[in-house]
Amino acid sequence: MAKFGKKNLHPQKMHVKKGDTVQIISGKDKGKVGEVISALPKTSQIVVKGVNVRTKHVKPQQEGESGQIRTYEAPIHSSNAMLYSTKEKVASRVCYTFTEDGRKVRKLKKTGEIID
Repeated sequence: MAKFGKKNLHPQKMHVKKGDTVQIISGKDKGKVGEVISALPKTSQIVVKGVNVRTKHVKPQQEGESGQIRTYEAPIHSSNAMLYSTKEKVASRVCYTFTEDGRKVRKLKKTGEIID
C-alpha cells in the first residue's frame, strides 16, 4: 500500500507512447491536441507538446548576464489523454489486436486505424 504523499512508483502499462498524437480530455488544457514528447511509465505520466506549459525564472549564472523566463511542458497523467486520429480528426480509446503475421498492434476503436 502506498504511503500518504508518495506517488505510485510501480511501472504501469500505458496506452500512449512517445511520438503518439493525443487529445487532452480533462484539466485546463482540455481539447488541445499535441504530440507526446516523452513518457514516464514509473509515474504513469506523459509530456505533451504545447500542453501544461509552465514558466520558470532562471537566475543569471555569470556576472553581467541577465536572468531569463523559460517556458517548459510539465508532465500530465496519462489517463487525461486519449489517442487522436489525425485523418478522421477524432479521439478514440485503444484496443490491442494481432496482425496476420502474429504481431500485436494498437488499434483505435472508433476508426479501426492501426497505430503501430
